[in-house]
Amino acid sequence: MRLGALKSLAPMVAVCAAAAWLSAAIWTLQGERAERAVFIALASKRDVAPPDDASAELVFARAHFLLVRDRIDEAQSLVGRIVGQGDRHVTARFYYDVGNARARRAVGAVEASQIDKAIPEVRLAKDAFRASLRADPGLWDARYNLDVVMRLVRDFPEFEGLEEETKAQPKKLWTDLPGRPRGLP
Repeated sequence: MRLGALKSLAPMVAVCAAAAWLSAAIWTLQGERAERAVFIALASKRDVAPPDDASAELVFARAHFLLVRDRIDEAQSLVGRIVGQGDRHVTARFYYDVGNARARRAVGAVEASQIDKAIPEVRLAKDAFRASLRADPGLWDARYNLDVVMRLVRDFPEFEGLEEETKAQPKKLWTDLPGRPRGLP
């Protein structure tokens, strides 16, 4: 009798398993559809915040949207969500975009002769390109852009023991930012 009872329950168990699999598949498709809607909105130049459980690609798409529009501080608030998911290629592309946004600001400041504003932007761009290369050492675009940005501001070692002498000296006439590289010498 037990074997007969198990045989009568087998179709019911199979139906329940199929229903569970179907509901899980529908749930997954619904999530992918929601992510696709956010991707489409961002591509059509509408600012849409991704859900909290969004993939790293979707959060990166929002960060890219913000960085292209020079909203760097808002984009950098997403770094935890991107880095936390552990995809090193997405992390590298995020830092690469941050470096490009900072470099655009720096070049704009140089062209507007706002040297004091350009120097910190160049240093932040360097840091972003270096972080990109730490995440993905094979990202040659980041390596190239780091090389270009390094030519904007020279890095000199700081001398700690000469504080009293530097206070007495007049302001430097030569800046740390000689100008934007323009091509062959």
